[in-house]
Amino acid sequence: MKTDVEELSPTRVKLTIEVPFEELEHAFDVTYKSLAKQVRIKGFRPGKAPARLIDRHVGRGAVISEAVNHAVPELYNEAIQKEEIFALGQPDVEVTKLEDNDELAFTAEVDVRPKFDVPEYEGMQVTVDDAEATEEQVEEQVNNLRERFSTLVGAGRPVQQGDHVSIDLSASVDGEPLEDVQTTGLSYEVGTNTILEGLDDALEGMSEEESATFSTKLVGGEYEGQDADVTVTVHSVKVKELPELDDEFAQMASEFDSMEELRADIRSRMAQVRRLQQLNQGRDRALEKLVESVEIPLPDSVVGEEVDRRNQSLEQQLSQGGLSKESYLESQGQSEEEFEQELTQGATSAVKAGFILDQIAIEEELSADNSELTEYVVEQAQRMGVSPDQLANHLVESNQIQVAYTEVVRAKALDLVMEKATITDESGNVVEREAEDEAGAGETESAAEAAVAEGAEELETEADSPEVRESAEAEQK
Repeated sequence: MKTDVEELSPTRVKLTIEVPFEELEHAFDVTYKSLAKQVRIKGFRPGKAPARLIDRHVGRGAVISEAVNHAVPELYNEAIQKEEIFALGQPDVEVTKLEDNDELAFTAEVDVRPKFDVPEYEGMQVTVDDAEATEEQVEEQVNNLRERFSTLVGAGRPVQQGDHVSIDLSASVDGEPLEDVQTTGLSYEVGTNTILEGLDDALEGMSEEESATFSTKLVGGEYEGQDADVTVTVHSVKVKELPELDDEFAQMASEFDSMEELRADIRSRMAQVRRLQQLNQGRDRALEKLVESVEIPLPDSVVGEEVDRRNQSLEQQLSQGGLSKESYLESQGQSEEEFEQELTQGATSAVKAGFILDQIAIEEELSADNSELTEYVVEQAQRMGVSPDQLANHLVESNQIQVAYTEVVRAKALDLVMEKATITDESGNVVEREAEDEAGAGETESAAEAAVAEGAEELETEADSPEVRESAEAEQK
């Protein structure tokens, strides 16, 4: 087999592959065995007909076409391995010469991972927020806890902003009652404006067992956008009563005897959470620095696939929440053009970051073993709210284990960057990396190990093959 490689651009190449017919023997053997099981030739059992009779029965051209279809993918994979090409996605293949008993020639154009040098990250300076909680933040948590122990008591007066009321609602359009637009015993906090426009104004000043009618536009449902007359009846008016912030409250709301101890515990817990947030922030900012510090030509197809993936993800989330894209953009204060620009920028940065982490992994010879893949599956399953073995089986059945492999290796590459970086908070204190908590993971992991083992073993044996990472990356994008 002869292979020539032409660089069409920094991110795309064209392979020209020429193969003498004698090197297609394996492809013809497979083809004849397959066709022999399909055709029925008098005097021969299924699968036993000789090649010359199959040629005569189905036509030599059909046999050649079938053999070429089988051979081209194998020859292409052999060529990119030989030429050490890191292909992204599927190639555009064109057969340029096909002469029986002579030669097969074809071209394959494919996007490739760009070549670049990773910027120096040894000693990279990264600044993150302070971990120490401010007194205002501590008091905010104290007040949140106080809200949880609040009680509602009768107001003994007309409705005011902030009151909690129990109400009935009914609506009519042009005097015709709407049976589907009514409710009884609805609890509502006045001033939140979360039900109907004009309701808060109508409620203010009303007394218990009093009714009032106001006009509004209905939102949602069959009558969305129509003007309606809505009648509201108030059954109860209550106010939120908060407990005093004293030692008695501390004993009721926690295991501590005093507010001083409770505040100290809240401050300590917040600092622990914020230290973990510091590390996550440090990872994000370290990766942002790497992305900003190097220019990389990016394949348009890969960026386009990432844009499509993000659009599909957003549409799915909006659909689940019953929202339209128009209402989402309105809530974000964005035009369609601004949204698309922001989405494209995010997708471009993500693709670029992936290339950088892949290059670090190659240079540092990073890989993922079975236990690391299992740990990844367990973590993802917990986030998704499914069992680890269920997710693992899905990954294996849908051939997504390679995507998991890429994610694990990229995470290890970013960990390496973090190890070599210097992370300080805004006050100048060095932030030390903390060991990850592995307590309790053993039993959960065992449920996933069996399911991922088959796919993981294959990846382990092919970890050094360029197409493994690149095909995984292409699937992910």
